[in-house]
Parts: sequence; C-alpha cells; structure tokens
Amino acid sequence: MADVNRGNRPLSPHLQVYRLPMAAVTSILTRITGQALVAGILLLVWWLVAAVSGPRGFAAADWVVRSWIGFIVLTGSAWALWFHTLAGIRHLFYDAGQLLRIEEAERASWAIIIGSVVLTLISVVLFFFG
Repeated sequence: MADVNRGNRPLSPHLQVYRLPMAAVTSILTRITGQALVAGILLLVWWLVAAVSGPRGFAAADWVVRSWIGFIVLTGSAWALWFHTLAGIRHLFYDAGQLLRIEEAERASWAIIIGSVVLTLISVVLFFFG
C-alpha cells in the first residue's frame, strides 16, 4: 500500500483548497451558540439572585449588567438565542425531508445568519432603547 503512486496530489484537503459548506458552518455555530447561551443565563441568574439578596448585592450585579461588558454579553446572548432558535427551526425542516439539496441548505444557512442578526438588532433596539 505504501508503494502507491499518488502523484503530486495532497493526501488530505488543505484549508487553502477546501472550504466548509455553509450548512456545516452554521451547524458548528449552532453547537457553539448553544454553549454560549450559558454566559447570558449565568449573568441573568446572578442579577436575579442579587435582586432578592439585598440592595448592596443588587447594586453590584446591576452595575455589571448595565456596563459595556454586560451590554456585550447580553447582546451576544440575544444573537446566540436567535441563531440557535432559527437553526432549530431549520432542523425541523431537515427532519421533514425539506431543504436538503445543497442550494436550499446554502440559502437556509444564509437566512439563519441574516435573520439572527436582524432579529438581534430589533431586540436590542426594543429592549435597550425602546
């Protein structure tokens, strides 16, 4: 087997040659966003526990939630929630045998990305500025 002439071809796809399909990218992002939602949940749980523990603890937690880092974490969590939700809806279509062709899966993946960004912007405007 070691004497097989393989020519000048690489033995495996390299990053310069191989590009992940968009459906694979969004599938990986779905798993990442599912885990990233924990950060937002922990921040909100801390804020709620501090709210019932007393004014001093709540002041500290509220300061963090209202700071720029809290804004980033909550905005990122909102995007992760929207992305994860839309990807779950797409998965329901996959289970029903729909959107399985490459072109359809590619369009659905882009719809998830664009839709999650748009829904996050709407959520941020309504929640923080509305």
